[in-house]
Amino acid sequence: MSSLAGKTLFITGASRGIGLAIARRAARDGANIVIAAKSAVSNPKLPGTIHTAAAEIEAAGGHALALQVDIREEAEVVAAAARAAEHFGGIDIVVNNASAIWLAGTEGTPMKRFDLMHQVNTRGTFLVTQACLPYLKKAANPHVLMLSPPPSLDPKWFAPHVAYTIAKMGMSLCVLGMSAEFAPLGIAVNALWPRTVIATAAIAMIDGVTAGQCRRPEIVADAAHAILTRPARDYTGHFAIDDEVLRETGVTDFDQYAVEPGTDLLPDLFLERP
Repeated sequence: MSSLAGKTLFITGASRGIGLAIARRAARDGANIVIAAKSAVSNPKLPGTIHTAAAEIEAAGGHALALQVDIREEAEVVAAAARAAEHFGGIDIVVNNASAIWLAGTEGTPMKRFDLMHQVNTRGTFLVTQACLPYLKKAANPHVLMLSPPPSLDPKWFAPHVAYTIAKMGMSLCVLGMSAEFAPLGIAVNALWPRTVIATAAIAMIDGVTAGQCRRPEIVADAAHAILTRPARDYTGHFAIDDEVLRETGVTDFDQYAVEPGTDLLPDLFLERP
């Protein structure tokens, strides 16, 4: 399968950034996109809402359903999954993209930030997957994709920001467990992580990083598309890196994804510099 035409994708945090890029790429195939995100009103600091995202998806050739959802709230998530399945006739793919970030050490992390990251990253990923599972069981080629890094117990990734790393690795541990749990059901569960920092609003949280040192979200979107079009029973339990996935599909020109081609790029968190 090389197209997502007619498939229904439930994407968290799809109002902007990587989530929106994945949605636009699927929309080009004619996919149905459920935009499950909190932003319903424009914010000058964080441009993009579920409604602007829906307009972009429709313009790209897809069909959009904009749902204002706080993935920390179980009732909202369960209701959103049910509405999505009713509206489009099912759910084929879940993309757990929504994430909260706070890059500080133990003393500099307020508990409200700790709680937010764990509620959105680990708990939100678990909850969304759980709520969509009844519909995924009925899908022809069901996939769950987490935007999370390869799991690691190396202290150097934990020491600078213990709370964030635990929360992000929690998403990856969901992949580890769910891929094995859902294998008999034919539901693929994989993780995808960018080789380099991606130019999204999150780079404001990383000291000293400029957009010119980053790649555009489209590289993650193209890699996600390559994963989500694979047979679910044949590809599960992987912790994929975006450029490695694309190399396997024959891509050799990665300058096309750079914000400033030819600039030295920064490796993303949890990955060694090549």
